[in-house]
Amino acid sequence: MSARTPWGTYHQIAESLRSRITSGDLAPGASVPSESALGQEFGVARSTVRRALAELETERLIKALPGTGRVVCTDEERKSAPGNEAPQAQYRRIAAELRGRIISGVLSPGDALPSESALVREYDVSRGTARQALSELEGMGLVVAVHGKGRFVKDAETGTG
Repeated sequence: MSARTPWGTYHQIAESLRSRITSGDLAPGASVPSESALGQEFGVARSTVRRALAELETERLIKALPGTGRVVCTDEERKSAPGNEAPQAQYRRIAAELRGRIISGVLSPGDALPSESALVREYDVSRGTARQALSELEGMGLVVAVHGKGRFVKDAETGTG
């Protein structure tokens, strides 16, 4: 069995790439290194790289071009996308609201969180945005995912849902 990548590593990879974009090392229109190259650079699996790239796509920093790969978005592309609120702000807002429910005790240890589908309906967002909000809570250590069952508020003492 191979070693597992620490939870949230994709956030660190996304932050590294975000820094390259904001500093100009990866200029608008520039190709983003391939999933394979990034996996080698950071010593992680492609699935981890894909999560990092998905985060940057959600933030409209990069976009996928079929047959070409991913490229850095221009300022115009970032601003011209539909919606008043950037997806980054949406998933963080949803995560913050759910975190508030957990901290206030509205959602107790062992309680199920709303499903991705329920969040899509409640907040009128894409499934990816809902998934990212739930992943954010997992990364904070507040939530545990149970395959096939859903996500549950983690018990601080036992670390289980």
